[in-house]
This record gives sequence, structure tokens and C-alpha cells, in this order.
Amino acid sequence: MATLRLVLGDQLTRGLASLRDREEGDLVLMAEVGEEASYVRHHRKKIAFIFSAMRHFADSLREDGFEVRYTKIDDPSNANALKGEVQRALNERGPFERLVVVEPGEWRLLQEMKAWQDDLGLAVEIRRDDRFIATRERFDAWASGRKRLTMEYFYRDLRKETGLLMEDGEPAGGQWNYDKENREPLPGNVDIPERPVIEPDAITVEVIETVRSRFGDHFGDLEPFGYAVTAKDAEAQLDWFLEHALPRFGDYQDAMARGEAFLFHSVISIYLNCGLLDPLTVCRRAEKAYEDGHAPINAVEGFIRQILGWREFVRGIYWRFMPDYRKRNALGATRPLPGFYWTGDTAMACIADCVDTTRKHAYAHHIQRLMVTGNFALLAGIHPDEINEWYLAVYADAYEWVEAPNTHGMAIFADGGIMATKPYAASGAYIDRMSDYCASCRYDVKARTGETACPFNYLYWNFLIENEARLRGNHRLAMIYKTLDRMDEDRREAVKRDSERFFEEIGIADKRREITREPAPLR
Repeated sequence: MATLRLVLGDQLTRGLASLRDREEGDLVLMAEVGEEASYVRHHRKKIAFIFSAMRHFADSLREDGFEVRYTKIDDPSNANALKGEVQRALNERGPFERLVVVEPGEWRLLQEMKAWQDDLGLAVEIRRDDRFIATRERFDAWASGRKRLTMEYFYRDLRKETGLLMEDGEPAGGQWNYDKENREPLPGNVDIPERPVIEPDAITVEVIETVRSRFGDHFGDLEPFGYAVTAKDAEAQLDWFLEHALPRFGDYQDAMARGEAFLFHSVISIYLNCGLLDPLTVCRRAEKAYEDGHAPINAVEGFIRQILGWREFVRGIYWRFMPDYRKRNALGATRPLPGFYWTGDTAMACIADCVDTTRKHAYAHHIQRLMVTGNFALLAGIHPDEINEWYLAVYADAYEWVEAPNTHGMAIFADGGIMATKPYAASGAYIDRMSDYCASCRYDVKARTGETACPFNYLYWNFLIENEARLRGNHRLAMIYKTLDRMDEDRREAVKRDSERFFEEIGIADKRREITREPAPLR
């Protein structure tokens, strides 16, 4: 009897485990469903990217001889839920012996799928997602018994196992990590390479119009649309990065510049996370650029660390600690998300530019996410549910397995130190050092308090004051709290007064969300 094979929108990989043992009569099911497109209000460009990539992938499967049942979002018969579409396929095209699917990237959906066998009266086989370099079991074995999970040590183990950037058993160049050589601000005279744009084909144009009509009230610009939606075009984007941007990536990967969305970044996370590119292949191609003398070690190691290190590590963290992970609120943050995260309507030049970049591209690079929008959410005490939902909604590469640890752990320290040894809190001085934002900002980054002072400056100290009972014992913050101890009472009061005034200005003063064990429902 035939098998029904369900492929999700972030599983667009020809070698997907659920597609490997196809037999005559099997049916591949793919569906654009409103439930997944709207459980958070995803960026319109993100929805368009995923739907277009799905349609192109379905066509490629048909060309390879697969029978594919594909439901578009505007199909009047669309059940608008994955289980509903499986049930429709069973009713209209069955019978099937079993349903085969690769495990999804969200705990929520995996739990739903585990109940399908009873709900549908059909054998359901959930296969391991082996498109990552390390299995979940591999991560758990490494993590077991450790008091602290440090990405660097997991990364080194994977370097040894894969042989990436290894020379005679030692790290290439003599160091494991070149992070200190990845922190140069962008000079005013540097030439930023012109990035190629993929012109939308007829399928993508149709998707854009459908998303415009159906998701018109969602955040974000739909056009111009220039992302790759096929594996071939994603490979071409990788080719361009390796040739034109990778050599300078290492120096400027932490830099920010007003109006420059991409700089020397690869912008391939959206392709990796939906399956159009293979992570180990990408790493090996970057390694070859170093071996060929095309790119320096600080660039190649920094790039590989993002994939082999952080990407694999955050996935391990997510699956090891869910579902309790998302329920954690270690700093007791309760304030609501300010409206300018959606509108960009703020006098803070850094926030305005990062939100504008996000609105236009469904993308912002890691420092913009961590040290601008994430740093502000941390300092302002934004409730974890609100900022998690925002990050999950607005970025085209965001799926919960990768979004939650990066936001919950790295950006806002809500996990209490699972991901990071201390909060990544910074005043305006960091943003000034790594960007040109402050030169055109209404606020004075040099002023510590007062109405003209950069809000990051007094919010930084207010954060430390508000969380003193929780954070003073952190050894990595010992020097900072010694500085706070030397601060006189007048300065402390000014910090608290300026912070409360600012919270009132942006509409989040005296508004608290109740802290509960369960996260708030996602819209």
C-alpha cells in the first residue's frame, strides 16, 4: 500500500529523509496553510519567500518523477491546518499505509504530530532531521554531566570531528577562534560590493500578489523581492558571497552602517534554515576559500563558527530544554513591547534603522539583532513572550528552534544563563563604536543622563539597578557592580528618573504583564 509523505515549508531539501525510499504510488503532500502562516503575524516577505520556495520545490519533485499534491493558500478547499490537509489527502486520494514526515523545527508542531496517529487512524512515522551537522543525540551526549554548556567547546569538538579548519590535528592558523579580529568598525571609505538580486519569476509574482491580498495587515514590505527561491539560485548567492564578500567579512562582521542592510554578510541563513543549502557543504566551500588563499583565516573561521558553532549549538539547546525553555523569565521582565518595533517611529537612530531594515528585507544581521533591538529589549525589561514573538515574526530565517535560544538566551538572558554566562547588556558607547548611527541621532551618546542623553546610557545602569538582586552574584559582572557601588545617590536617582520618564514617553511605563508559568498565546 502507498505512503503519504508530508514535506514542510522549511524542509525543501531533495535528500530529505522522508523522500528517500519512495515507491510507486506514493504521494508527496505539501500545503500552504493559514495556521502556520499566521500563528504569529509573519513578515509578508517571509511568507512570500517560503510559499514561492515551496512551489518551486514541488515543481522540482514533479520533474524528478514524484507525484505531488500541492495546496495553495487561496485554494477554496484548503483546510488551513496541516492535520486538516493530511485528512483531506486521506479522504480524497487514500488509502495509505502510513504517513511519513521529518520532525519539524518547533516543539509545538512535533507534539501535534505525535498525536496524529490516534487522531487520523493512520500509522505516522516521524523521521530524524539529519540535515544538521550534529544530531540531537550527539549534542545531548556532549552536554550530559556538564555544569555549563559553552558553545566554544562544542564548536571545537565539531571542528575535530569534521576536520574543518584543522591542520595535523591543530586549528588552522594556530587559534580556535578569531572573534577578536571580527570587531572592526566600518571605515568611511570602504567599498561595499553590490549584491546581485534574483528577479521574481512568474511563480514568485503570483505568490507576491496572493500574499498582498491575503496578508495585507501583516508587517513588512513585499517588494522589491530579490531572494533566491530555488536551490540553484541559493547556490549562486553563496557563490557570490564567497567570491566578493567573504574576504572582508571577518573584519567587519560586527559593524553596522545606516542604510546598509547587508554589508559583507552572506545572507544565506534564510536558505540554510529552509533547506535550500546544506550547512556542511557551505562550510567546506568556505574552508576551500581559505586553503586557496582567497580569504583570510579570521573571515573564514568567523563564518564557519556561525554555522558549525552557533547554528548547531542553538538547535541543541532548544531541543534539550524545551518546552520549559520558553517559559523561563529569569529577570522577571514584564514591560510590553514598544510600538516602534513595528513602526520604526523613534528618535533613536539605531533602532529606527534596524527596524527599517527589518521592514524592508525581513532581515537584519546578527549584531543589529543582538546589540540594538535585543539589547534595548533587555535593558527595558520587555516581557520575553513579546520580544520572542517579534523576532519569530519579522525575520525570514526565523523558526523557533533557532529564534528562541538566540532571543531568549543570548539577547534577553531570560533563560538565566543557559546560553550565555552574562547578559549582553551595553550602553550607547558600544553602538557608537561599531556604527555611524550616533552621528546622526537626536540623542547625545556622550551624555549620561538628562532628556538629550542616549537612552541606552541611563537604561543600562537602570537595568543593573533593577536586577541587582538577580545579577550581583554573577562573577562576570563583578567589576560593573563595583562601578555601580561608587555611583552616588543623586546619580542613581537621575538614572531611575530618566528611565521612568523615557518609559512614559514610549508608552510602556506602569504597564506590566503578569509573569506566569506558561507563555502567552501566540497570535
